[in-house]
Amino acid sequence: MAKIVLVTGASAGIGKATAIYLAQNGYDVYGAARRIEKMRDLKDYGIKPITLDVTKDESITACVEQIFKETGSIDILVNNAGFGSEGAIEDVTIKDAKYQMEVNVFGAMRLTQLVLPKMRQNNYGKIVNISSVGGKIALPLGGWYHASKFAIEALSDSMRMEVKPFGIDVIVIEPGGIKSEWGDIAMESLVRVSGSSAYKEMVKGAEKSYKQTENNNSEPIVIARLIKEGIEANKPKTRYAGGSMAKMLLFLRSILSDKMLERLIISQTK
Repeated sequence: MAKIVLVTGASAGIGKATAIYLAQNGYDVYGAARRIEKMRDLKDYGIKPITLDVTKDESITACVEQIFKETGSIDILVNNAGFGSEGAIEDVTIKDAKYQMEVNVFGAMRLTQLVLPKMRQNNYGKIVNISSVGGKIALPLGGWYHASKFAIEALSDSMRMEVKPFGIDVIVIEPGGIKSEWGDIAMESLVRVSGSSAYKEMVKGAEKSYKQTENNNSEPIVIARLIKEGIEANKPKTRYAGGSMAKMLLFLRSILSDKMLERLIISQTK
């Protein structure tokens, strides 16, 4: 029987590409997002759209219970829903910071909590957590986003060891630059929050850097293929990196001292 997959954040970008790609390769896919109207076209691929707001426990619970009722289990969970809250740490309100963590961290972990019992019962499961190169390297003006992705990395490592005895794999995906609405939304947030603050010159530099690199970003299918590779491997790697600049940046992180890396990053925001 086809494996049951739940992909969150399936209305655009990586989530949408992943849902379609897995459906085309024989998986039984549910695509979840707040904006169900943006997922109507997924039905053409045999994907079942389902409403999900990862900041509301009742929505998370209803989503999982509906899939369990219709299929009996969720074999593969792709925790992709997320966004980037940009702005200097001094400028971002704690309310907005909490919302960033609710979406990128707590929503993903609550979903995971709800699917794990069935996975343990079946002695099979794949938890795929979409992190980022930004889960290993922190840039200025994105502290809360990076905090959320650093958290996903740590939670994934702890969980991997916890669930391994039950036949469950935890896989981290670390995208680099990917073509999606994510970047434009993040830049709009950055300008709104810190564009007129004490950090405005740094914001200008960040905008310039983004505009110079956005055309080189990779298509979301690159990450969809990595996810498929991970969930189909007999012994998946703990992490898969792909997309524009991903492997190069992670390599630099591994060989440069903190101070050297900081100087390199700051030079790109001037």
